[in-house]
Amino acid sequence: MAADPKAARARRAVVIGASAGGLSALSAVLKPLPRDFPAAVMAVIHLPPDRDSMIPALLASACALKVVEAEDKMTAETGAVYFAPPDYHLLVELDGRLSLSSDDPVLFSRPSIDVLFESAADAFGADLTAVVLSGANEDGAAGARAVAASGGRVIVQEPAGAYAPAMPQAALDAAPGAHVLPLDAIAAELSREVRA
Repeated sequence: MAADPKAARARRAVVIGASAGGLSALSAVLKPLPRDFPAAVMAVIHLPPDRDSMIPALLASACALKVVEAEDKMTAETGAVYFAPPDYHLLVELDGRLSLSSDDPVLFSRPSIDVLFESAADAFGADLTAVVLSGANEDGAAGARAVAASGGRVIVQEPAGAYAPAMPQAALDAAPGAHVLPLDAIAAELSREVRA
């Protein structure tokens, strides 16, 4: 029996969404990833719109990956993590470049996890892995559904172990085929995924 060609394809991008309890969850996922991680990582964490984000600086000192705040028209590179800046949606264009938008909030959030996931699903299709971490609303659920529909893979933090279980549970409800993992197992799974 021939192997499924989709199963052997390397993932070119990872998108991560987090909200309440998200900084420690992001740290647990990003810190173990190696410097030569062969995918670009784009992340949204819900932030207050009226102050600068300290998240890239906080995570940069703990991660082997390069950690930066995304800029409009920036080309996403492997081995780097790009965070949405406060009060801007982060999107992936069809050519893989990043873009920023000040369009209306989605589920009261700008940046929105759904906006990032949906645009990345359009850009990367089956070469995308989405990760939904701790959070107290449903942002990320529609995006997880879009990633799954495009042939990408969805990983959801085990809701029972999340600081705020509403967001991972909503993502799991929207994408029932998602892989559910405890937080401390997600980084190893991502490394397996992108090297497959």
